[in-house]
Amino acid sequence: MTAELVGLNEIRAAADRIAGVAVRTPIVDLPHPEEPKLVLRCKAESLQPTGAFKLRGAYNMIAQVMDRARTNGIVAQSSGNHARAVAWLARRFDLRAVIVMPDAAPAHKVAAVRALGVEVELVPPAERDTRPLELAAKGYVHVPPYDDPRVIAGQGTVGLELLEQVPELESIVVPVSGGGLVAGMATAIKALRPEVRVIGVEPELAADAAQSLWLGQRITWEPRRTYRTVADGLRTNVLGVHPWEHIRRYVDEIVTVTDEQILAAVRYLAIEGRLVAEPAGAAAVAAWLNDKVPVGPGAAAIVSGGSIDPKLLASVLES
Repeated sequence: MTAELVGLNEIRAAADRIAGVAVRTPIVDLPHPEEPKLVLRCKAESLQPTGAFKLRGAYNMIAQVMDRARTNGIVAQSSGNHARAVAWLARRFDLRAVIVMPDAAPAHKVAAVRALGVEVELVPPAERDTRPLELAAKGYVHVPPYDDPRVIAGQGTVGLELLEQVPELESIVVPVSGGGLVAGMATAIKALRPEVRVIGVEPELAADAAQSLWLGQRITWEPRRTYRTVADGLRTNVLGVHPWEHIRRYVDEIVTVTDEQILAAVRYLAIEGRLVAEPAGAAAVAAWLNDKVPVGPGAAAIVSGGSIDPKLLASVLES
């Protein structure tokens, strides 16, 4: 695969395209537990109709191939949030869809996707990215979760909105899985405000992107390693080819946090920010709470998703 870089024009076009489907999510101020005057500007992508930012990239791509999608159907792979976004779009636009999910995906996320009326195939984690290609060879339009310029451009619209909503922005912390969100955001932000620091965050137990940026090459972690983390939305074992080219150009740093820090951030967001976040969605806040990233004025973070298992949320709140 030859990597293709997305530019600011593609991201702006995506913003126009997704208007009316994806929500312009609000900024929620989160006070620092030790310095209440310091606040983290949290962009609440957890409030999208499907519970995560994934709706942006999925629709930006599907809208550009709608005729083929109506004729041939669509296929996508995901552990949850991209799956739900594609399924939601399939129902809204009356598209035939097959969603491939790892059999280790959280049961509540699988149920949420099935409830939207699409066909779900559960496969071993090692087959998550190969099974969709088999279906695409039969005619389905493949809607990848992150490794496509159209998906990256759609996710980059988060960056455009953030710059308008937080003009004093100095640093932004973004969770990293396959890399589509941080790639798109970094592209938009560096094009308009190159002085803003763009920082990725990963769980220590799934730190392939941090290692990749450190070494200057894409590093693969086996699923048995990445699937240890509680942050199921960040278990991807290697950055996408397209996201990697953006990340190595535009992302300043990738830091890591522990699962314990992530769960503490889930609790803090719920109590102090009134935001329900899944572990992957709270990772950026965890980095801020534990001084892994700048905590001064102008700091922001992406709360990327809110699809948490109710039992896990209850146990975290009671802890």
